[in-house]
Amino acid sequence: MTTATRHGGGLMKAAAAYPDAPRPWLDLSTGINPEPWRGPRAPEAELNRLPDPGALAALETAAASAFGSASERTAAAAGAEAAIRLLPLLLGVRSVEIVGPTYGAHAEAWRAAGVATRLIAPDQAATSQAGVLVIVNPNNPDGRLTRRADLIAMARQRSAAGRWLVVDESFIECAPGDSVSDLVEPGLIVLRSFGKFYGLAGVRLGFMLAAPGLIARLRALLGDWPVGADALIMGRGAYADADWRRRTEAALAERADRLDDVLLRAGFHIVGGTSLFRMTRTPNAALWFQHLCRAGVLTRPFDHTPDGLRFGVPSERDLPRLMHALEAFA
Repeated sequence: MTTATRHGGGLMKAAAAYPDAPRPWLDLSTGINPEPWRGPRAPEAELNRLPDPGALAALETAAASAFGSASERTAAAAGAEAAIRLLPLLLGVRSVEIVGPTYGAHAEAWRAAGVATRLIAPDQAATSQAGVLVIVNPNNPDGRLTRRADLIAMARQRSAAGRWLVVDESFIECAPGDSVSDLVEPGLIVLRSFGKFYGLAGVRLGFMLAAPGLIARLRALLGDWPVGADALIMGRGAYADADWRRRTEAALAERADRLDDVLLRAGFHIVGGTSLFRMTRTPNAALWFQHLCRAGVLTRPFDHTPDGLRFGVPSERDLPRLMHALEAFA
């Protein structure tokens, strides 16, 4: 079984492995909204020149307002991934503990920087003594949720001790009540992703929220043009579109419920997830993965959980295709 433990995607590789699969492929290996925000992209004139600093400031102001933060505490980057990779340069700590299993880029970034890095269980987080504690919330890939009250307590305790808490909220639009993006603590860093909930992962836009001094240092590392014209225009428009956000939160929850019904009827045990993806267990995970690939449906298997298979929540038009593929399994 070909696995992708760091993230989903990899359609070209799947297509090469299963050349007879019907096209186009249905990619359910990621947690990206299949019904994206459809506001305007950057006009040609904006693509023909360097991004304006005023446009970057306007984007960060719009994002900060949507997050409940402040613009001086909010810096844009080319995806949350870019901020993850720069954290070791910014913080200069000797030890990191990451609540896992979780998104692999966190451990990769710290280990590449030569920092002692250890994965810990969720019940060990509150007592961590590491220089940095990383929590992905909701967790990727299983949707495990750490409640806001617990995060506030950890952020305050760690700040008082001169330690850092990094909360990766890349999927927090699926659980907005547990966000700590509005919390002001000197040792708290929050990462946000644009592409997942807004369905525009290719735009490559994310944010780091932190104390103004740390934000200034991040901006110095990123340089004058941290994101491109489409990110500036589309991010600003999408974050200002509160009506779309509310409608989409409700629509995703409804579609996730319908996906649950389909998966349960097929014999999967649902063990977690968010309104953008569902984590399942089945003793036949490898066979299911291969069968679905032959049907042109890409899901996400895992090396660390061989009986696990994750399904992105499909659009209304694609759910029947998944149903037919599941029903054809024998």
